[in-house]
Amino acid sequence: MNILGYLQQVGKALMVPIAVLPAGGLMLGLGYAIDPSGWGANSPLATILVFGGKGIMDNQAWLFAAGVAYGLAKDNNGAAALSGLLGLLIVEMIVGNINVISQITGVPVADMSKAQVIASGAAVSAFTGILMGIVAAVLYNRFHNIQLPTALGFFGGRRFVPIVTSFSAIGISILMVYVWPTVYGALVNFGVAISDMGAVGAGVYGFFNRLLIPVGLHHALNQVFIFDLVGISDISKFWSGTGELGVTGMYQAGFFPVMGYGLPAACLAMYHCAKPENKAKVGGILGAAAVTAIITGVTEPIEFAFMFVAPVLYVIHALLTGLSLFIAASMQWFAGFTFSGGLIDFVLSFNLPLAIKPYMLIVQGLCFAAIYYAVFRFAIVKFDLKTPGRESVEAKQQFLPVDDRAEAYVNALGGRSNLVSIDACITRLRLTLKDVSRIDEETLTELGAMGVVKLGDKNLQVIVGTEAELIAQAMAAGHQSAATAS
Repeated sequence: MNILGYLQQVGKALMVPIAVLPAGGLMLGLGYAIDPSGWGANSPLATILVFGGKGIMDNQAWLFAAGVAYGLAKDNNGAAALSGLLGLLIVEMIVGNINVISQITGVPVADMSKAQVIASGAAVSAFTGILMGIVAAVLYNRFHNIQLPTALGFFGGRRFVPIVTSFSAIGISILMVYVWPTVYGALVNFGVAISDMGAVGAGVYGFFNRLLIPVGLHHALNQVFIFDLVGISDISKFWSGTGELGVTGMYQAGFFPVMGYGLPAACLAMYHCAKPENKAKVGGILGAAAVTAIITGVTEPIEFAFMFVAPVLYVIHALLTGLSLFIAASMQWFAGFTFSGGLIDFVLSFNLPLAIKPYMLIVQGLCFAAIYYAVFRFAIVKFDLKTPGRESVEAKQQFLPVDDRAEAYVNALGGRSNLVSIDACITRLRLTLKDVSRIDEETLTELGAMGVVKLGDKNLQVIVGTEAELIAQAMAAGHQSAATAS
């Protein structure tokens, strides 16, 4: 399989954890809206919402490690998800601990640069979660049925996967200890170099801020421009009113037209381009993601939905983000955010001393919504990009109603007259047939079956994923109805 095809599989595997993220974003947004000054400290309800949301948003790496490993594993087995989490925990304990890095490299913590210290804290991100999810899935698919010598037999099969994943995670961690801070430091230096370029620098920052999200290195530039690594502190100075009018806020304002307008319009384009039979399913996911982006500015559920399945769209998104920051900075249309560029922060910052014509960001946002919609819809249709809802084989298995899917499986298994017993485990249909040779394996694959296991002349297992029990129940119900009618 080519790289693009595998990235599309990664993108599909991400859809389950992505569906969780809007809940976290909405919790955070509502919590900050209730208590914008104390960020939860002044209200028990805000505290619950803020920390509940952080429980989701701050642990995206865990969600992605488990979700990607589970989604890419041949039979969607929980051992793969467990292995992904285990690998991430090892990376977190090694690369995310500055004292461990000091001991490995021999460089005292006191002698490390500020960028190196921050790089350690940013090492565990969505990127490392996805990376370990992929590693765990690859190892699961390779070793899940391995046979060890009798003395070690207990550790064979699926039990071997967490073990080999652990050692792989150690190797990846050692590599990251040396590579991650170097790359991170280089990006910090790049950020410093463009920090005096005014509106152009803001545009360049916006472009790379989005472009680097898939690998988790956007934090390096954030430390330069919106935090305090080199003294710019765009966020804190904007909200405290201690910055410079017409300058402070230039690294924030341009995100509002993208997060609150452009990306939701991209969701609409992806929905309109989805296959008719898939629109109900993807409409729920994309709709929730769009509402979350508009209200809170949390855009990860949208961006991760297409960054791997359609990388060209993601590069376009990064370019448009850079353009938006450049325009807002050039025109001096300024608003700021404490959390992200959504409606809540926009309203809260509207009358701050350093806000300049923030209402013009609404006009810019409407223009960007039209641009995003037109560009995304054109590119998706023109290049047949496999954005959510445009999948081929997997779409049938993922989006057809259970009853319809069950009937289709019955027909592919040789009809009801060929079914003796119907059962299921977590991911498999366990069947007894009169004649296994009557099954249509090609049709089973088209319906989304990930594997067919023949056990003699009469027993068959069909790997269909986590809805196996629902499908089996629907098949059995139809089987019983047919028997009663006859």
